[in-house]
Amino acid sequence: MAKSRLKFALFGNEYQVKKSASIQKILSYLKLKRAEIYVDKTFYDFLINNQKIDVEADGVFEGYNFDVDYVISMGGDGTFLKAASRVGAKGIPVIGVNMGRLGFLADVLPSEIEEALDAIFAKNYRVEEHTAIQIEADSEPIEGNPFALNDIAVLKRDNASMITIKAVVNGDFLVNYQADGLVICTPTGSTAYNLSNGGPIIVPQSGSLCLTPVAPHSLNIRPIVINDDSVIELNVESRSHNFLVAVDGRSQKLVEGTKLTIRKAPYTIKIVKTCSRRYFSTLREKLMWGADQRQ
Repeated sequence: MAKSRLKFALFGNEYQVKKSASIQKILSYLKLKRAEIYVDKTFYDFLINNQKIDVEADGVFEGYNFDVDYVISMGGDGTFLKAASRVGAKGIPVIGVNMGRLGFLADVLPSEIEEALDAIFAKNYRVEEHTAIQIEADSEPIEGNPFALNDIAVLKRDNASMITIKAVVNGDFLVNYQADGLVICTPTGSTAYNLSNGGPIIVPQSGSLCLTPVAPHSLNIRPIVINDDSVIELNVESRSHNFLVAVDGRSQKLVEGTKLTIRKAPYTIKIVKTCSRRYFSTLREKLMWGADQRQ
């Protein structure tokens, strides 16, 4: 019986020029391994028209129309989040190749590409399951994908006055946040917008979510960590009578009085990690813990 060929879907950042060497390395490796290669159409057009790369793909896809064994995200964490949103409930493991500056999700360096792909073909890797969250609005549907791997943020618009967010967790009133906004993050997203607002770093697979206020009016209001099976209900009041909701950075304007419900998604995002990668070593590296302050 002939051995089946592995299938890969490629997503990439069409704004990162001068990265063609790494992209070419991945394409050449997969071709050498006789893998089937499918490329996101936007990224494919960028490679063909902008980078002038001859992409020998087995197919080009749009939207959610792909069925493969692995997804490769080539870019930074933003590109990874876009790829993860397209994977959704498909359960396809995602490999993040970091072509940006600071990557927690995309943690395979360009110099490690062949080593990481060797591990894939040898099945010498781990798959981490990361919690996603979803949002529902009672007044109008959330545009696009309502699921987030990192965070969902409720924010004031532009230079409007701070907003008031009534938060209820599992039917129990928590607090009225008077702030520029509120971030609800997963452990995966705890090192993103949450961290920049003073929230805690949460280890993946810890079964937690965190509510972190953005520039709260009262210094007594602090981030709070809750179980990830909690249901969070939010009601927003604003002097401008509207506010923003950002789902992994994809923002939408909603009207005041809209009731938001946030809960754990019915699926997880599977992330491929090579056996040499460990969470705490990544934290030390990315956050430069232990760097010699005298230098």
